[in-house]
Amino acid sequence: MSEPITYASAGVDVKAGDRAVELMKASVARAQRPEVVGGLGGFAGLFDASALRSMSRPVLATSTDGVGTKVAIAQAMDVHDTIGIDLVGMVVDDIVVSGAEPLFMTDYIACGKVVPERIAAIVSGIARGCELAGVALVGGETAEHPGLLGPEEYDVAGAATGVVEYDDVLGPQRVREGDAVIALASSGLHSNGYSLVRRVIAAAGWEWDRHVEELGRTIGEEALEPTRIYSRMLLDLIATDGVDVHALSHVTGGGLAANLGRVLPTGAMATIDRATWTPPAVFSLVQELGSVPLADLERTLNMGVGFVATVPGEQADRAVAASVELGVPAWVVGEVLADTGETGEEIVRGAKGVDGGAVRVTGNYRA
Repeated sequence: MSEPITYASAGVDVKAGDRAVELMKASVARAQRPEVVGGLGGFAGLFDASALRSMSRPVLATSTDGVGTKVAIAQAMDVHDTIGIDLVGMVVDDIVVSGAEPLFMTDYIACGKVVPERIAAIVSGIARGCELAGVALVGGETAEHPGLLGPEEYDVAGAATGVVEYDDVLGPQRVREGDAVIALASSGLHSNGYSLVRRVIAAAGWEWDRHVEELGRTIGEEALEPTRIYSRMLLDLIATDGVDVHALSHVTGGGLAANLGRVLPTGAMATIDRATWTPPAVFSLVQELGSVPLADLERTLNMGVGFVATVPGEQADRAVAASVELGVPAWVVGEVLADTGETGEEIVRGAKGVDGGAVRVTGNYRA
């Protein structure tokens, strides 16, 4: 008679999953808000929404995302405690685009084999990101998928919910001709375009532990630099006296022009001047190492701009100063004009199904 088949022999270790939960408890405890009801381990996370009763017309905002193939670099370098920060940034910073305050988040980790210490490291990064964003981590799921993923492989995803007063929703309806476009600096590559980056590094025959002089660290360390989380500082910027934020755009897949166009009204064109900033060294490194055409690079990577805001032109200096005071380098990158209907390689119209405004990118990056 053959040996009996158990869940463990099929590749799923329930005890390891329980051990991972125990290891992550301390991290999750730091990522809380007063509205959280109950603790870790319930079938659903509970969040007291009674405060919403004081709002006139509360609108819930929700978003879900992952971090793409950046996880492959984390796995290659065996560094797992930062990828969760990226996850939180990708999710909550989509929510704040509407002017909403992110409230709570859940995560999902799929792996080929539960290694409790690795899962706990991933969750510690998620919890740290939630702390930075002022978001409660109210629950999550770790799923072991032997045969579907290799023992060292995993992927992460998350979802969050926020709230905003209906009358305070930001977006194209607020944008006006003459608005200034304010750029907020990225912390690096963030979490988009890693299929391109990985292909370039592989084609060059580089290893992730290769030290790169112009970066001042290894290429792997640069690639794993966590995504900057903007939500908390942007909520403070929105609340700043003398700054009337009209629209925000999270610069993710598609690049600066395509994402800015999504928050502009039809009939408007934003002009972006490359000469107003110097992209960090990693972007020129990827371009030169892979002979990547500039147009492709700009459609794929953020080029040093992680977020943009539009404000009335006369408030531009105040908005820049407030952003810097809140800890994020910022500068005026362009302005909003009337759309003349022109076409050309440097003009983008419509992106990701949104019939928005146009964006023209001009000039050369500052050396």
